[in-house]
Amino acid sequence: QVQVVESGGGLVQAGGSLRLSCAASGRTFSRYGMGWFRQAPGKERDFVAAISSGGSTYYKTYADSVKDRFTISRDNAKNTVYLQMNSLKLEDTAVYYCAAGGFGRIWPLPRSRTEYDYWGQGTQVTVSS
Repeated sequence: QVQVVESGGGLVQAGGSLRLSCAASGRTFSRYGMGWFRQAPGKERDFVAAISSGGSTYYKTYADSVKDRFTISRDNAKNTVYLQMNSLKLEDTAVYYCAAGGFGRIWPLPRSRTEYDYWGQGTQVTVSS
C-alpha cells in the first residue's frame, strides 16, 4: 500500500508560481505511477499531470490546460512527487490531489481517476487577481 500526503498549497497572485509536494510512504512507491488531479468547487475532479514509475527515464503527460506551465517530477529516494506550477491563472484555483496508480506501468500513463488506487486529502490552491 501507499499513503500520500500533499503540501505546498496556498494563495498566490495570477502569474505567480507554487510548488506542490506529495510525500508517499510504502516500500513500493517507486513502482507506482503518480498523478496530480484537481477539483474546483462544483466541478469534477480533473486530471492534471502524471509521471511514470521509477526507471532510467521518466515519462510524463499533462492536461492541455496546464501544458507548458506545470511540471511534474519525482524523487524516488525521497518518496516524493512534485508539481511545479508557473504562470498561474485564476482558473487554476482548486483543491489539488496526489494519487498513486498504474503499478509497474510505464506507458501510456493513467489519466483517469479510476486508474488510481491511493489518494491524498488534497491541498488548496487559490489564485487571486
